[in-house]
Amino acid sequence: MVEKITFNRSLPIRRAPLAGAAAAVCGSLLLCQPPHVEAVGFRLPNQDPEAIARGNAFTATADNPSAIYYNPAGITQLKGQSLSAGIYLISASTEFTSSTGAKAETDSSFQPVPQLYYVNSVENRPFSFGLGVYAPYGLAIDWGKDSPLKTIAQSGDLLYLTANPVVAWQINPTLSIGAGPTINYSKAHFKRAIGLTPNDQFKFEGDDTDFGFNAGLQWKPLEQWAFGLNYRSATTLDYEGESEAKPYAKPTDTHAAIKFPQSAAFGISFRPAEEWNLEFDIDWTDWNTLDKIVFQGNTGGPTPLTLDYRSSLMYEFGITRKFCEKWFASVGYIYSENSSPDKNFNPLIPDSDLHLVSAGFGRKGVRWDWAIGYTCAFNLDRKVTGSSSGLADGTYSTLNHAINISTTLKF
Repeated sequence: MVEKITFNRSLPIRRAPLAGAAAAVCGSLLLCQPPHVEAVGFRLPNQDPEAIARGNAFTATADNPSAIYYNPAGITQLKGQSLSAGIYLISASTEFTSSTGAKAETDSSFQPVPQLYYVNSVENRPFSFGLGVYAPYGLAIDWGKDSPLKTIAQSGDLLYLTANPVVAWQINPTLSIGAGPTINYSKAHFKRAIGLTPNDQFKFEGDDTDFGFNAGLQWKPLEQWAFGLNYRSATTLDYEGESEAKPYAKPTDTHAAIKFPQSAAFGISFRPAEEWNLEFDIDWTDWNTLDKIVFQGNTGGPTPLTLDYRSSLMYEFGITRKFCEKWFASVGYIYSENSSPDKNFNPLIPDSDLHLVSAGFGRKGVRWDWAIGYTCAFNLDRKVTGSSSGLADGTYSTLNHAINISTTLKF
């Protein structure tokens, strides 16, 4: 999802053509809606059911094809070729109560996001190759046209798709590294009421493509211990498109550059026995780089949006237990810090401190693996005071349910 964004009358955007490379790999994903935001800005750290079930504490373990996202060095643990396909379904609900008692609630319909990973570990060689297609950011939220928040937020969606080829090298039996470029395509669409007449509306739409990279390291100094490190670079997308203030002005070409933050995760895995795996991760997102967004176009000139985000952490813990060699079950917990200060809070990205509890199970066979993971995310009510407009002040209660299912073919 794109960084926290507020609506302004002079916002404009014009849709730019999708780059050929991103279109070839990501085109089929455009049929899916972007998911609801959870926390840590509009990041989507949930990219695989095995990882989700253990609270996304997977950086040090990273032993299935989704390691392309969590830690590309981990794909050296896989043998032969593996193709994994999954779908992430999320239903997110946020309720708002103003200081005067006015209420609003977001649409909580389930939204799908697909995930696809392919890995080929060359026999008798220390190299593995992979390709992942996933959505590391995303936002879709709808407060409706008649809520008390309508002049600052009606609806918004942000689609951010990544194609990520990687190469990993097993330097020796205990140490692997991996890295690869990311081809990123993003599309944004937002609406809010202007407030001068009953049915007026401002809307903005645009898209862009940019490139980045991710890299990882995995170290297993002892049989019981593993350490993992993953880094994802920052990207900047200059959304080009069109804005319109109905019924007052015609559509206007506009563009706005948005910085998506760099992030890094560090994990420690401990296996007290062969059938047990305990892992703790710390995941950092550099939201501090997201200060202002300036929209440039022919209507009203540049309009800076002050966000002033702060960097935030996710603390992730998970336990996995194997049964009968093929079956496994996991539980996990995440604490995710809020990154949006009250002064610049926007209901289109109702960020808050979140608690996430998760569980899942699956089976690993000779040719087929499958897994299912469930996550429940909730806050303890966020009370916003002193927002710049005053209209966002109130209490926000969040409850998200998410299911991720995947299957993997090994050949």
